[in-house]
Amino acid sequence: MARMREDTLRGRDFSVDEDQVEDTLERDLENPPEEDSLDSNDMSPLEKIMTLEAELIQAKAKADEHKDHLLRLQAEFDNYRKRTQKEKTEIIKYASERLISELLPVLDNFERAASSAQVNPDFNAFSQGIDMIYRQLQTALNKEGLKAIEATGQPFDPNLHDAVLRVESDEHPENTVVEELQKGYYLKEKVLRPSMVKVSN
Repeated sequence: MARMREDTLRGRDFSVDEDQVEDTLERDLENPPEEDSLDSNDMSPLEKIMTLEAELIQAKAKADEHKDHLLRLQAEFDNYRKRTQKEKTEIIKYASERLISELLPVLDNFERAASSAQVNPDFNAFSQGIDMIYRQLQTALNKEGLKAIEATGQPFDPNLHDAVLRVESDEHPENTVVEELQKGYYLKEKVLRPSMVKVSN
């Protein structure tokens, strides 16, 4: 079979550059094949070239595989970086949330004191002082992103309002906030505390 193959190859008049073959053989001697590779002495120059081409194709396939793996790793890293950046932005954005939550009762007390002082005329001066302090505190909190939630007269929204009482009302449509018992607040776009309200049946 081997002789028939060699006769066939001779019949096809392959032109092989002797210098090129010698260079190929010299490179093979400098970089010997692995143990499981065919012995180069048993291979014709054409077979050796075909073997090298096959090895080149295999090496290219592995290189492409490694490239795809690196691209996947890069995509995963980019997603991780974006996610951590978003989390960092959220932390910075709502860093004052705890402070403002602690100040809300103070804000409530100022509102109650101001309302009580308005009922008694003897406390006009006191009322003005309380009102001034209240506005200063409110301004400071507004700068941090605090904003009151609209309640009275608004359609009841469970995301914004906490219904503690339901009452009959001829003045308001059904499921409308008729009275605000305690103000609710946003911190920027987030609901910090829902409004405590009465809702019409």
